[in-house]
Amino acid sequence: MFLPVFSIFTILISHTYYSSANSVFDFCVADFSHSGPGGYGCKDPTTVTVDNFVYSGLAIPNNNTTKVDNIIVDTNKLPGLNGMGVTMARAYFPVGTGDPVHTHRVSEAVVVNQGTLLIGFIDSNNTAYYKTLNAGEMMIIPHTFMHFIINVGSTPAIAYGAFGSEIPGKQSINNAFYGGNLPSDLVEKITLLDSPQVHNFKKRFGGTN
Repeated sequence: MFLPVFSIFTILISHTYYSSANSVFDFCVADFSHSGPGGYGCKDPTTVTVDNFVYSGLAIPNNNTTKVDNIIVDTNKLPGLNGMGVTMARAYFPVGTGDPVHTHRVSEAVVVNQGTLLIGFIDSNNTAYYKTLNAGEMMIIPHTFMHFIINVGSTPAIAYGAFGSEIPGKQSINNAFYGGNLPSDLVEKITLLDSPQVHNFKKRFGGTN
């Protein structure tokens, strides 16, 4: 477990150094009562405690054996991340599950902590880059590219992720087309699917129209 955690913290420290090199403040712990250039305004430094920089939720064991479970540690969960340009995440993948095609607005580093995961992304030339990774191996996902993770092993898998933003965002391709209010006739035109197929997907992902 040491290698994945060490790799992620190396990335985080490097990214934080370059993104904060010109900062005039040591930190800007989030004050959720008003917004600011770092996402939120800065909490009064005299009221800041070490707990503003600590999050223990990643240590909570996963008891779900059938569904993927993601824990995203962004500014909303860890106020000390405000303005730091980083986010941490842990994803638990039961056997046979995966995280379908999605995107983030920033780049991501994925480190396999346990099990075997097939991880890949598709670039702007529609070239797919994917590989099966085991514990201690990692992959970089360039920003905005569609990517996916699948547990191809015989045991549950765990991966840790580091993002180049304290609020990286996530957009599921399936939910974008079939989980919102995009009219079905328009979805048919832009996906080249017929009406029954579109309505079947919309029913599955909870879309309207």
